[in-house]
Amino acid sequence: MTSVKTEVPAEIAPVRAPRAVAVAWLPVLVVAAGLVALLIAFANQYGYLPDELYFRLLGKHGPAWGYVDQPPLLPMLVRTAMAVFGDSVWAIRVPAMLCAAALTVLGAMIAAELGGSRRGQTLTAFAVASSALSLNIGHYIVTNSLDTVAWAAVLVCVLRALLREQGKWWCWAGLVLGLALYAKYIVLLLIAALLVGLLLAGPRKVFADRWLYLGAGLALVLAAPNLIYQATHDFPQLHMAQALGATDGAVYRAMFFTNLVLLLGPILFVLCLIGLVRLFRVPEWKPLRALGIGYVLATAATYLVDGGRPDYTAGLLVMLLAAGCVAADRWAGRGRLRLALLVILLVLGFPLQVMLSLPVIPLSDFHKFQRSGRSLQDVGWQQLAAQTEAAYRALPEADRSGAVLLTQNFAEAGALDRYGHGLPPVYSGHNELYEWGPPPESARVVIAIGEDKARLAAGFGSCRTVGTVDNGLGIDNPEQGRPITVCRDRERPWAQLWPGYRHLSAYP
Repeated sequence: MTSVKTEVPAEIAPVRAPRAVAVAWLPVLVVAAGLVALLIAFANQYGYLPDELYFRLLGKHGPAWGYVDQPPLLPMLVRTAMAVFGDSVWAIRVPAMLCAAALTVLGAMIAAELGGSRRGQTLTAFAVASSALSLNIGHYIVTNSLDTVAWAAVLVCVLRALLREQGKWWCWAGLVLGLALYAKYIVLLLIAALLVGLLLAGPRKVFADRWLYLGAGLALVLAAPNLIYQATHDFPQLHMAQALGATDGAVYRAMFFTNLVLLLGPILFVLCLIGLVRLFRVPEWKPLRALGIGYVLATAATYLVDGGRPDYTAGLLVMLLAAGCVAADRWAGRGRLRLALLVILLVLGFPLQVMLSLPVIPLSDFHKFQRSGRSLQDVGWQQLAAQTEAAYRALPEADRSGAVLLTQNFAEAGALDRYGHGLPPVYSGHNELYEWGPPPESARVVIAIGEDKARLAAGFGSCRTVGTVDNGLGIDNPEQGRPITVCRDRERPWAQLWPGYRHLSAYP
């Protein structure tokens, strides 16, 4: 009896997911360690970023369930780093360096889930580590440092749930999501984009998987205290988002596509585009098409709704970069010339990304680059504190006992707290600092740094500019030339004046 073989047509044949590939831990960890070494070499250059001064100040003020402009995790992380490593620039950047290393490893893990070879994973690790994104979030401790890592970690879990069809990974994704909400709320955009992508492209069977709902429940339970804080404080994060969109949205939208290309680097961005295309063409990646759609939707949402910040969806971009590297490695195959071309392209992009991200230009030469449009916000804080201290020492002795400092923004307040010596208390109406309250009624004299003269004149009988902020480097930045003003003869109680000083915005 002759057996008859029946071939299943390709269009209805089941698509096999890529076999799970072991992570090439040794080369990946070597790349991550090299990145940390590079970041350590530049960690103490220049000074604090304005946001870093703010996080330091919030952390010193003590634990909180939330702030008007952010969740509570990052200031507490900075506080912990200061307790362990000391109160210095490089110390608070240790968590940032670890975030960059973690992102490098997670990128390689994504490549492994996509079926990337040992070489493909190593290429991915180098691409992620050398990107402007990793160098930036690893040099400065900013909200994106934790947030981008959280997106990448959630994506590792999602890939395992979709490609391996192991529903338990939805619970791990829920665990990461619940914790990530204590760092930044924008991670919810990833979940929304993923769900819409699954509805549009499938596999829709995941909506029948109880593990998906268990993961969602776990995330909700973990994030409950954070969400309760928002609900009981009139959802301050929504007000903050509206303020940022109104003040910075137009600027970011005008530069959106330029910033998108420079977010990783031009060559790496091309690899991301290749990864996005291949996500829809590689048969075994079919379950991940929802993520490709999700990236397009999430990026469009940040452009249209959330102020035009391409870095908000950087975690998804890391996944596309991993897909591009895996595809490029397969294209190179055993062809030495192709592989050499790929490596050369990656290496050629590295110096540009370092120049864009790390403080490699000596401060004495930085003024030569001002015309390029590059700003430098992490210098001049010690000089600002010294000039404020000089204005305070110049007051008559009788005025010093009733004097307070009033700053226009949180960075100035943070700089005076970090570098001021023997100064009176500092107050500001910027973001969370407004919630700390106005100066006492006993405050008769105010030394204001950078404050609007018209606002000061509306509350005081006399105001006199006694100096201007000068970093002494000839470098133009937001603080350069700001007035230092001494005001006397307050005309109304602080309780009436204080609401006029409140403002929600990013620095400056």
